[in-house]
Amino acid sequence: MPDGRLILVREDMGRHNAARQSPQAPRPTRLPVDSGALVLTSRVSIELVQKAAAIGAGLFIAVSAPTALTVCTANACGMPLVGVARGREFEIFSHPGGIS
Repeated sequence: MPDGRLILVREDMGRHNAARQSPQAPRPTRLPVDSGALVLTSRVSIELVQKAAAIGAGLFIAVSAPTALTVCTANACGMPLVGVARGREFEIFSHPGGIS
């Protein structure tokens, strides 16, 4: 949410399963999907960027660095992609204007 509170958290041993669970989970009706972010503590893959775009996530954040193809996919989807996110430091790989 814009005020920084967590609204929905999904955890799973497999990153694809956790990403798949997110769009099916109940969420407050007043919260638009594109105001949220998909945050991963695992490797970024092109498939996960595609899943994030498919559910309408407004931002994708990961602790790992994305591949060049993953960055191209995020650019094509119009999705801000943040990687190497550790503490207060991170790198913006696509659509920096979507991050405030």
